[in-house]
Amino acid sequence: MIFRLTVWILMLFGGIIGGYYLDGLLFPNIHSNIFFHIISFIIGVFIMLLLIRISKNTGRTLAKYGRKGELKRMETNVLVKEGIYKYMRHPMHLGLFLFPVAFAFLSGSPAFILIISPVEIIFMLIMIKLLEEPEAIGKFGDEYREYMKQVPGFCLKIKCLKELLKSVPKERG
Repeated sequence: MIFRLTVWILMLFGGIIGGYYLDGLLFPNIHSNIFFHIISFIIGVFIMLLLIRISKNTGRTLAKYGRKGELKRMETNVLVKEGIYKYMRHPMHLGLFLFPVAFAFLSGSPAFILIISPVEIIFMLIMIKLLEEPEAIGKFGDEYREYMKQVPGFCLKIKCLKELLKSVPKERG
């Protein structure tokens, strides 16, 4: 957990620093363009709100269907195949892909938007394949392997995106 949090922090702040550095080389006058920064900030806020909604909905779905017995917060012991998880295996990660994009727009760095955030998303996809999927297989075994055969990692169909954004009520109790 600490390793992943550290990687996230390095990606975000490294993206901002790297973005501003590359902006100086590739877009030397962009930071004096107030119109660009206003539009970029508004887009960043919209993406951040989308990210929050997706994270809230997927987290609530995991809390509702992924726990049997007493567990620590944020832990699951049941493979969730309900809600958005019947359409894609990694809806929370799909939402988290928006995080570097939102930060890129909020920072107003074209290099972060166009170069660094796509590289970070590719890095995240690799981490899902190398860390997340093997952990899920280790935790749920053949049930997860069968789930992998039936459900894609990500789904961008309208039906899936509607389900992803559909409000999930908070569990009581």
